[in-house]
Amino acid sequence: MGNIKESAAKTTKYTSSQIFKELVGYAKIIILAIVIALICNNFVIVNAQIPSDSMCNGIKTGDRLIAFRLSYITSSPERGDVVIFKFPDDESIDYIKRVIGLPGDVVQIKSGVLYINEEIYNEDYLKEPMTGSFGPYLVPDDHYFMLGDNRNDSKDSRRWINTYVARDKIIGKALLKYYPYLGTIE
Repeated sequence: MGNIKESAAKTTKYTSSQIFKELVGYAKIIILAIVIALICNNFVIVNAQIPSDSMCNGIKTGDRLIAFRLSYITSSPERGDVVIFKFPDDESIDYIKRVIGLPGDVVQIKSGVLYINEEIYNEDYLKEPMTGSFGPYLVPDDHYFMLGDNRNDSKDSRRWINTYVARDKIIGKALLKYYPYLGTIE
């Protein structure tokens, strides 16, 4: 019996050197995790919370989503993409809207119908039919015209002082909602 107690005491006894090495190992893991998270958050993804209903039906107030910063490294935003960008009237604020007008497009809304280059553009993701008439807007080179999906209650390109979003102000393409429900952005 004495040998069992003696053996157990020997296996649980640590020297201060061993404890220090163990703590250093844990600290390295924690620091590495923080560095990876910072790199991902600053160079790979954008983590955003939606502050308003301007993108309803698909994205609601309070939803949390992830956008991919590298989406447009080798390509350009396409019509219909949901993107996060620096608000043209105050670049300290990030906005999320849908790309509607591409460089060179003429965008116009007549009696609630969206026209792009004088052709009707159908959108099945809108919360409700649009009202009003806006434009025409000629989208400059390297700029985009943005609209919220909740068109009748959205502060978007139609209402901004600086109407268009410059290509280099687009932060990333929204890909995934993760709170309160998991889903893709369409």
